[in-house]
Amino acid sequence: MAINTYSTLQTAVANWLDRDDLTDRIPEFVSLAEATFNRTLRLRAMETTVSDTTPSGSKEDALPTGYLQMREIHLTTSPVVSLAYITPEIMYRIRAGSNNGKPNAYTIVGDNILFGPTPDDGYGYSMTYYKSFDALADNTPTNWLILNAPDLYLYGTLLQAEPFLMNDERVPLWERGVRQVINDLQQQDDRDRHSGSEMRVMNTSGYF
Repeated sequence: MAINTYSTLQTAVANWLDRDDLTDRIPEFVSLAEATFNRTLRLRAMETTVSDTTPSGSKEDALPTGYLQMREIHLTTSPVVSLAYITPEIMYRIRAGSNNGKPNAYTIVGDNILFGPTPDDGYGYSMTYYKSFDALADNTPTNWLILNAPDLYLYGTLLQAEPFLMNDERVPLWERGVRQVINDLQQQDDRDRHSGSEMRVMNTSGYF
């Protein structure tokens, strides 16, 4: 049976566990496995780009739903201005977030992005970030990860049932399966990201 939807995943997990008393808990196991995947994986398929405008007179803006980690952010002005990341401590220490002007730096605090200096106008910006995979559900039956790594979903979900399994000899096999698939996905993604291109380094004068 192909595992490519929420329903087929639940069926496969139920078959592997062979425990009728755990069937109702399978959605919980899937959700816990997805939390692990989102903490661990950083793949091109998770990259999303959004465009927005800085709030004039306010140094912070809400991060997008599903935000996991920043990839790149720049002002879409002419010329384009790449924003440098600084820690919240540095932001507050140099008071970059309290002076008004054209932003040249940012930091992340909670679910907000802070710009420094505080924007004195509405500046357009483009942000590429890692977004969590859409969680599987009855109304979201599939996503990129289950279509491309059904084995990761299967092993990862089975592992979440471990507290209910007494010394099940399959658990180490599932653990190795999860580690192997995550490693394979990340390595393949790294190869694909740079496939066919020469790695070059940029200095202040350009590429060399």
